[in-house]
Amino acid sequence: MRARLAGLAVHPVKSTAARRVRHAVVEPWGLRDDRRWMVVDGSGECVTAREEPRMLSVTADTAATDAGAPPGLRLRCGEDELEVAEPGGEHVAVTVHGRGLWAVAAAEEAGHWWRDLLGRDDVTLVRVDTPRPLNPRLARPGEATAFADGYPVTLASLPSLRRLDDWVTETALERGEDPPGPLAMARFRPNLVVDGDLEPFEEDGWSRVRVGAVTFRVVKPVDRCVLTTRDPATTERGPEPLRTLARYRKWDGATWFAVQLVPEVLGDVRVGDEVEAGR
Repeated sequence: MRARLAGLAVHPVKSTAARRVRHAVVEPWGLRDDRRWMVVDGSGECVTAREEPRMLSVTADTAATDAGAPPGLRLRCGEDELEVAEPGGEHVAVTVHGRGLWAVAAAEEAGHWWRDLLGRDDVTLVRVDTPRPLNPRLARPGEATAFADGYPVTLASLPSLRRLDDWVTETALERGEDPPGPLAMARFRPNLVVDGDLEPFEEDGWSRVRVGAVTFRVVKPVDRCVLTTRDPATTERGPEPLRTLARYRKWDGATWFAVQLVPEVLGDVRVGDEVEAGR
């Protein structure tokens, strides 16, 4: 197999716009600064673009995504901008789809920014403090993540996306619809995007992946949610890709695209790195 790392992305605040980078540091919880911040409601549960699609229009930057960003976090949405310092207050209990961990609340100014943006009075911005242990059925003791839904790192394949685009076109033509344009990989919010001499969906069968000198264990495919049906550029919603994934990639009551990884050997990864994988 000849493959390379074709793309890298982090999401400093969960459910905000993907930030493409050329280089990333892989830490035990995933890529540095990926999903280390999160918006929560009054009960401490995560607020995501599933219910608040305007979050996709927010650009969150750290020093890892923009060398000009201040220490902490910079938020932008249109003309609105806010710099957020690293919080240092009391621990607060939060949940990611019901799974608990500890965080620290950002300054009240950040909460006001998000409340104004979303038009609701019950949200707060928090930063991870203590990571969440992974599902013990598929993980090893001590393995954890920050605010990711499932596991620390997500990998997707461009050959798989191209095959999915072909299927989407076929589905549209069969229904007498105009075929849509190619799907943006950002719909699937992966950290690592690979390309090269790969069969579509070959990654389903991988057990290990090496990117440069960094290695990962493949845990499982990713079951896809309704967020993938929103165009990340416009936030408009449509039937794809779930309609077509349900036709070709449905089992165990879910639709599947990309795979989830746990880092095993840490270090730096860069776009262009050689990728090796095995069963």
